[in-house]
Amino acid sequence: MRIRSFTLAAVSVLALGAAACTQAEKNEAEANARVAGDKASNVAAQAGETLEAGAMKTAQAVEEGAGNVARDLEAKQAEAAAEGRAGAVNPATDQRVPAN
Repeated sequence: MRIRSFTLAAVSVLALGAAACTQAEKNEAEANARVAGDKASNVAAQAGETLEAGAMKTAQAVEEGAGNVARDLEAKQAEAAAEGRAGAVNPATDQRVPAN
């Protein structure tokens, strides 16, 4: 929304610059439009960096969570295989415990 506001401000300044009476007013309007465009570009870049950082942290959390789940499942399968529960898979050997 901020980017849109800056863009609208830049367009407004250009429109006003085109209607300005003197060359000095036109030059000032163009300078203001450049500043507004630069601000919009900076805000867009900052927003992109913030989104990228958030996505990275989310991906790291998902990866860590998946690793924790995998370790837990492997431990439970190893325990079930050691107890001889039918259908369990020993993670060390990839051997399934046969049904009785």
